[in-house]
Amino acid sequence: MRTQGTFFEQIAKEYLLNSHLALETENFNCKLGEIDLVMTDGNTMVFVEVKQRANNHYGGALAAVTPKKQQRIIKSAMFYCQTKNINFEQQACRFDVVAITGGSPPYQIQWVKNAFPN
Repeated sequence: MRTQGTFFEQIAKEYLLNSHLALETENFNCKLGEIDLVMTDGNTMVFVEVKQRANNHYGGALAAVTPKKQQRIIKSAMFYCQTKNINFEQQACRFDVVAITGGSPPYQIQWVKNAFPN
């Protein structure tokens, strides 16, 4: 459900802003896929995938970021950099996952930096 996804993306965005990251854009869509949040951490560009699950059954939110999903995010990030005239190969970047567990507050938020390699 998009409304629920947007709600949890906002929670993740606020969490990361409070952790001193800066927002570049949100919900970047292209034919290759989607990136929930594009942020910067100093000179590092951070591509963030936000996942929420009500509980940790079946591996929880982190398990939902499959290798196939990771590849779509990486390709989308490369395309994002191309549209912004950023050299993806030279730009310091990382791929983070914000996993949110719980169907109602208080939510458990797990921020995994460098969740997968580029």
